[in-house]
Amino acid sequence: MEQQDRDQRYVKSLERTVQNNYHYLKESVKDLQEMCRAVAPEKHVPTAIAVDIREMYKEIRNRLTEIKAIEQLLQGKYRQLYRRDSVRDKEIMEFGFVAKNCYSKFEYTMVQIDAMKRLKEHAPQADRPRGPLQWFRSKENQVAFIKNLRMLTELDYEPTPEEIGEERRDLTGNRTLTLFLISGDSLSLDGLQSQIRFREHDILERSGPDEVRGVLVHLRKVDSNQVQNKFQQFMESKGLIKLKYLLLPIQSSKDLEGDPLKLIKAALHEMAEGEVRTISI
Repeated sequence: MEQQDRDQRYVKSLERTVQNNYHYLKESVKDLQEMCRAVAPEKHVPTAIAVDIREMYKEIRNRLTEIKAIEQLLQGKYRQLYRRDSVRDKEIMEFGFVAKNCYSKFEYTMVQIDAMKRLKEHAPQADRPRGPLQWFRSKENQVAFIKNLRMLTELDYEPTPEEIGEERRDLTGNRTLTLFLISGDSLSLDGLQSQIRFREHDILERSGPDEVRGVLVHLRKVDSNQVQNKFQQFMESKGLIKLKYLLLPIQSSKDLEGDPLKLIKAALHEMAEGEVRTISI
């Protein structure tokens, strides 16, 4: 009987620990969410804030690990004395999911911020692409575009599983990009955005009510006529014949050192609705 009393007191102390950790998680996960929401690529993030977020997430993980270990003990050795709280267990599991999701987004944003900082502060002036930053408006797309330009000459491109095949065997400097601009009425562009599908590394941005811009990433050299034919087929199959489709093949970041926007503007002025045109810049 004395041993059973000791066991009951021990089980209650473990349950109090779980309950205390539960209350900690309930508040801390909310705080973590708020702190992570304040972190964005276009904002300056003080070092202290980043440190606080990482420390908070570390403590959250420690509390979740402790809860898991205690519950395994209670459900094992002391299962006859332990009454499981399924509602609380579900909430604790959700706390872990929310915290991990917030923290993953935070770290991804920090990588973006670091990439933008290095490009701005350390790239030689002559090597900085002048055109790319004008192609997209969002900071995230600007960073992704600059990375794609660097990959034209670097060998660190990792294709997605869907890209394994002929393209994957040809990664030694033969990569190219195709910039595209689609212009027309807002309703047609809405229809286009709802139907067009791209791979992971391609970029699409609604740059204005009457314009969509994007980049296609090719893992091997492609004939610009093939790309133009793909756009032509897409346009005709989807009935998007009121739009203008302008394609710009890019072999190197040097292709963007001039001012391609003037050339693009002139080409669009000459084009008719439903026309797909490829121009060199």
